[in-house]
Amino acid sequence: MNYTASRVMHALTASYGVFALVKPEHLGNAMNADADERGGYDTLARAYGIRDLPISALGIFGPDRGVQWATRARLAGDFADCLTLAVRAPSGQVRAKVMGVTLGWAALNYAAYRWDLSQG
Repeated sequence: MNYTASRVMHALTASYGVFALVKPEHLGNAMNADADERGGYDTLARAYGIRDLPISALGIFGPDRGVQWATRARLAGDFADCLTLAVRAPSGQVRAKVMGVTLGWAALNYAAYRWDLSQG
């Protein structure tokens, strides 16, 4: 099995990992963070990038078992990110936004994985 859709999703996630490392302030902006919280969100964004790049590399270039492992790790990361950010959201609007992005990305990754499995 070649896991084409899953590998594409891992490539897209890798591009986010690079973005998170290059422009970490995006996360504090998305969270409407106060100035004193910005540094913490920058650090968290960098951690996301550092986490996502090796997982994505395994999902892009790894053997079938590597893609399976990377996809499960990706989904776990998305759910953890959702919880981490949702509990810190300063408003319902921000909470809905971060939950939509994180759970939406998890759903796309899961759909790609299920598609690949159905293609045998």
